[in-house]
Amino acid sequence: MLPAVLDLAGLRALYASGRLTPVALAAEVAARLAAADPAAFITKVAPEALRAAAEALAARAPEPNSLPLWGVPFAVKDNIDVAGLPTTAACPAFAYTPEADAAVVARLRAAGALVVGKTNLDQFATGLNGTRSPYGAPRSVFDPAYISGGSSSGSAVAVAAGVAAFALGTDTAGSGRVPAAFNNIVGIKPTPGLLSTTGLVPACRSLDCISVFALTVADGLAVRRVAEGFDPADPYSRRAVPAAIPGAPRVGILTPQEREFHGDAETARLYDAAVARAGALGCALVPFDYAPFREAAALLYEGPWVAERLAAIEAFATAHPEALDPAVRRIVESGRAPTAADAFRGQYALAALRRRTEATWAAVDLLLLPSAPTTYTVEAMRADPIRLNGHLGRYTNFVNLLDCAAVAVPAGFREDGLPAGVTLVGRAFSDEALAPLADALHRAAAPGLGRDRAAALPAGSRVAAPAPAPAPAPAPERLSLVVVGAHLSGLPLNRELLALDARPEGAARTTGEYRLYALPGTAPPKPGLVREPGFAGPGLAVEVWSLDPAAFGRFVAAIPAPLGIGRIALDDGRALPGFLCEAHAVAGAEEVTRFGGWRAAVEARRGANPPA
Repeated sequence: MLPAVLDLAGLRALYASGRLTPVALAAEVAARLAAADPAAFITKVAPEALRAAAEALAARAPEPNSLPLWGVPFAVKDNIDVAGLPTTAACPAFAYTPEADAAVVARLRAAGALVVGKTNLDQFATGLNGTRSPYGAPRSVFDPAYISGGSSSGSAVAVAAGVAAFALGTDTAGSGRVPAAFNNIVGIKPTPGLLSTTGLVPACRSLDCISVFALTVADGLAVRRVAEGFDPADPYSRRAVPAAIPGAPRVGILTPQEREFHGDAETARLYDAAVARAGALGCALVPFDYAPFREAAALLYEGPWVAERLAAIEAFATAHPEALDPAVRRIVESGRAPTAADAFRGQYALAALRRRTEATWAAVDLLLLPSAPTTYTVEAMRADPIRLNGHLGRYTNFVNLLDCAAVAVPAGFREDGLPAGVTLVGRAFSDEALAPLADALHRAAAPGLGRDRAAALPAGSRVAAPAPAPAPAPAPERLSLVVVGAHLSGLPLNRELLALDARPEGAARTTGEYRLYALPGTAPPKPGLVREPGFAGPGLAVEVWSLDPAAFGRFVAAIPAPLGIGRIALDDGRALPGFLCEAHAVAGAEEVTRFGGWRAAVEARRGANPPA
């Protein structure tokens, strides 16, 4: 009676026609649970309990407004509480049985959804591969030799295999996106704080998100809308301030230098195909500098945030070290090394990287990235668990650190029959705005639904593009400004530009006829840029910002002598207003031209003169 996989549109049609009841669905789901990958679930709802829940639901009319998920079966990752079912976090010695549902589970059950079981995961949600569990390793639904992805391994498999219409996962480093890619389904990674984490066993409490796996973007969107909501009991809960994305957005794509697929030419091909589909859909394709995003991603495990994983379970890990998976124990125990000072240094590094990404966000509306650069067999992952897991997070680890939303969608199949995926990433609270393009990319790839490669995406579940906003009144033309010194992004005076609503327009370099000097007696330290016709220097790294005319005037009026504004020649042929210095002021000053820019000069001078 039921189709091979369970999407919301199909279930609603069956219920509306009278060909399906919640009780009949419960019987079929119980049979599928019994036949499912034995490693996918840690706890299954017993058939009699599932039937009782379905009977109680059948007694209530399917009201679309109050019960939008009436009779929809879902699974829950086993680090999220479901009243009366054990929460293990894939560690039997840690297990407890909660009396109350997690806040998100309570919202979904109140909307009429049926819990079918608790799914397996990389222990304590530490990993992106799905092999770190004493309950076994769930496998890709397309080849049991390959990993399912993690840490939300069982949740992705349950949806792809047709046991559940949707499932809850979590996502700290990519756990709601990598398993989606490896099982040909959709992964919704909300903006941090959009879904309550009350009732979640934390991995990194300040970064954790509860995520949604579904067969289509529309299904994931519908579930997320039910599940979200401000929770005063969760100190990280936030009220959404929706961010818009244009109907024909500027899409950031990887440059050749930042494309890393670890030799997987097929996944690289599928990424290229997704980029081409975005272009065919009318998107402007904009290569961008992934370096600051990649460097932020590295902080998650190579920086002090690993100590937050220890903080989540420190008492248990200290008392029961033998209960931890060896790879998980190695990662968690490494959290004892960073100091409190390291934690602050990590925050400073992240703030500087976030500032560097502002130039990208000024040029693009969203990013289109591989969900994972490649996949691995279970055997290979167990033989090299740390290094290979690190490869999987190259394009995912930065997203929560930089406060972004993401939607992962299938991108097609490799020659060997394994799926790959791509992820759209937007700034905080762009969750709704990402959905139309994500849906369009999914439909254009035509990869089927989960394990059913022959299935067509339901036409009725198409995500409509938002209605165009009224045309704004013409804004005054903004004026460009070349920033040379202490006003560079991340340096002490940059706040003056931001206070005037200045916008970063990108990095640039001067022609070679400029010298740079460190002006004596300035606080914070400032440089002097002097043009010397005929000088053949290296050119200097600068930034171009823009301000509206009124702000530009206020800014220029406040510039102290011996600095002023003049035309600066850039190596791309432009000549724009920027900071220049009167020649007399650099007499006797240290020349720092050799460093290629003020930021590099500051770093070099700091290293040569460490603080006392």
